[in-house]
Amino acid sequence: MEKKKHCLNCEESFEGRKDRKFCSDYCKSNFHYELNKGKKDLFFLKVNKQLKLNRRLLRTFNKSGKSTVRIERLLSLGFNPNFFTHYWKNKKGDVYLFVYEYGFLKRNENNKLKF
Repeated sequence: MEKKKHCLNCEESFEGRKDRKFCSDYCKSNFHYELNKGKKDLFFLKVNKQLKLNRRLLRTFNKSGKSTVRIERLLSLGFNPNFFTHYWKNKKGDVYLFVYEYGFLKRNENNKLKF
């Protein structure tokens, strides 16, 4: 006779394979969510959070399709130019960095660094 198992999440008894630990997919998901909720952000979550912030800032400042913004302004709002999704190099050799669909290029205009 098989011993009844108890769900690690809700502690209800259930039947099933020997190695099964949860009574449902919901309980499995909830158990792991609660387990990881208190942990510090994982690396990929930090990267994704920064990419989303960079994209939001570029979208905010780029209403007309082409804008120039002082680097200090973007950096003060949390923009980090080291986080981008891809790049493109034009025929002049300028390298545009992109955060999803928004691109930026570092320039020096009137002795002021701008994107």
